[in-house]
Amino acid sequence: MNRFSYHRAETLADAISHLRSNPAAAIIAGGTNLVDLMKYEVERPGELVDLTRLDELRGISETPDGGMRIGALVPNSDVAYDERIAKLYPLLTHAVLAGATPQLRNAATTGGNLNQRTRCYYFNDVATPCNKREPGSGCGAIGGVNRIHAILGASDQCIATHPSDMCVALSALDATVEVAGPDGERRISFREYHRLPGDEPQRDNTLRQGEIVVAVTLAGEASYFAENYTYLKLRDRLSYAFALVSVAAALQLDGGRIAAARLALGGVSHMPWRKPDAENALVGMAAGEETFTRAADILLAGAQPHEHNAFKVDLARRAIVRALTQAAAATPQSLSDKRIA
Repeated sequence: MNRFSYHRAETLADAISHLRSNPAAAIIAGGTNLVDLMKYEVERPGELVDLTRLDELRGISETPDGGMRIGALVPNSDVAYDERIAKLYPLLTHAVLAGATPQLRNAATTGGNLNQRTRCYYFNDVATPCNKREPGSGCGAIGGVNRIHAILGASDQCIATHPSDMCVALSALDATVEVAGPDGERRISFREYHRLPGDEPQRDNTLRQGEIVVAVTLAGEASYFAENYTYLKLRDRLSYAFALVSVAAALQLDGGRIAAARLALGGVSHMPWRKPDAENALVGMAAGEETFTRAADILLAGAQPHEHNAFKVDLARRAIVRALTQAAAATPQSLSDKRIA
């Protein structure tokens, strides 16, 4: 681990000032991802800016439109067990509880979950080439062991995946990210917050220099998906493992037909993967396997698997159909029995 200075911010403006004046600074709150990366020397910040005293980043509150606002410092466990969120956005509750361990969820924060780095083997091993860690060094996963890697939206620079469960649900629920920085405050649509690797794989999101995530908001209308939903996570182990493929599915039904749909994939891309065309293909259709398979094919169109992860294409297709079937039947994947229903 490299030497670094430490600053405990007393105000949000204080934190922004430190980040703006020191491009080598990094934010720390829960530290569940950053500290590990510092130990591996993947991350070598010159300064740590501690946000844990900033009360304006805490708390879960209702919004004027009947939605919810979740502060960036709210622990994942608080999100998972908040009764209001469980009632209005059970898809988010299930996604959070599908991730990590209780101990990690107690420490990990909402903002940290959004900004966590990939778990790509090559990114985490400084002895191997990685364009995300060291731009221009190459991508060890391309042509290497790439079983866990992306099949959608990747580039010739990077095929890493985003590891979050929470973010897949937030994407499906059309959340908004509130940020503050040197140029003031702004709101970013969740589908525009994370980015595909392109030729800048070192950039995971669209935050600007010095900006800090303040909160995530969920619109009141997203609560319409509180009955017909599921979060389905497929992984090598039934617990404490990152997704090979995950699906956040939510439907509004009207007499057996689909009035509205939300569908997002995890474990397959550099960001939660959504396509409006796939959701639009569900609207007005009868809920059933043929309809769900058509949506799956649209969502997976253009998939580019590699030597060791071609199985993900069929796995994702089957998972999408199964998740939509669970959502239509209002029988979400069990949190206690992780075998697929």
